[in-house]
Amino acid sequence: MWAYVLRRLLLIVPTLVIILLVNFVIVQAAPGGPVEQAIAQLQGIGGASVGGGSSEAVHGSSRASRGLDPQLIKEIEKQYGFDKPAPERLWLMLKSYARLDFGKSFFRGATVTDLILEKMPVTISLGLWATLITYLVSIPLGIRKAVHHGSHFDIWSSTAIIIGYAMPAFLFAMFLIVVFAGGTSLNWFPVRGLVSDNFESLSTVGKIADYFWHLVLPVTALVVGGFATLTILTKNSFLNEITRQYVVTARAKGLSERQVLYGHVFRNAMLLVVSGIPQAFISVFFAGSLLIEVIFSLDGLGRMSYEAAVSRDYPVVFGSLFIFTLFGLLIKIIGDLCYTLVDPRIDFAARNA
Repeated sequence: MWAYVLRRLLLIVPTLVIILLVNFVIVQAAPGGPVEQAIAQLQGIGGASVGGGSSEAVHGSSRASRGLDPQLIKEIEKQYGFDKPAPERLWLMLKSYARLDFGKSFFRGATVTDLILEKMPVTISLGLWATLITYLVSIPLGIRKAVHHGSHFDIWSSTAIIIGYAMPAFLFAMFLIVVFAGGTSLNWFPVRGLVSDNFESLSTVGKIADYFWHLVLPVTALVVGGFATLTILTKNSFLNEITRQYVVTARAKGLSERQVLYGHVFRNAMLLVVSGIPQAFISVFFAGSLLIEVIFSLDGLGRMSYEAAVSRDYPVVFGSLFIFTLFGLLIKIIGDLCYTLVDPRIDFAARNA
């Protein structure tokens, strides 16, 4: 088992390098880099992307024709590190990342590490609580639906689940705001930030209550999609296991339904559910939180990464990509370890990583 984990950890390094390399090449081909945006601002055009190619595709002669001093252009290129050829910039970036030095943001006046640490609590709060609530509700509900398959409870709960699955998280977030945050006569929950302005003056209990009070709407909006998927997965997994021969044998031996369900079926049925934990957490943590952060004015990693991509803040883009990828790969390894906790019979040492 530990040999398998070691192989997976060693594979993280080439995986990160390949992902960074591919994205670096894509970035070089994207129009409107930081140099172009700086030139546009000097010319009074604004921060919009200009030019038809990357920062290297537009050379000094074409820029000079725009009425700017070529020496000023060179200074701008040096400021953003574009005075060096792309292979050299890539090599310097990889060396820095090997030391976990992600550089400094072009436009935010802070290091990428400080920005990530500053925004991470918001995204962790959303991802952690949304994933935890999803699993705490979906697994018992899925088991109950499997046990009472075809009943009235199964039918009406399936209807509610299908409606929740069909509704996008951002649309449900808007619905929650309209109903519970001042859009109607009800104004129960805040819609901005993770804590109140007077958070520091509150007592310990008050701070905890204020924190969860702000989380109610965004976490509820995030839970809807994953809640539906996981509930159906749990139900189908249990239905598949309940029909197997070992369940019939256990019942024939006189075991109670509870002993059969949680002593035999649960361990086998939960394998598929456990395998979905990494993907579910990663989806909520990175992908699902962007629109929710924007809608509820939460300053998290998803919103920061999006704004960095739009403004071509490459150090933030690549630093966030590195952290997201590393975290995602580690979570997948943890998911494999969860397999062995649910079913010790699984032996990853016998597999090729």
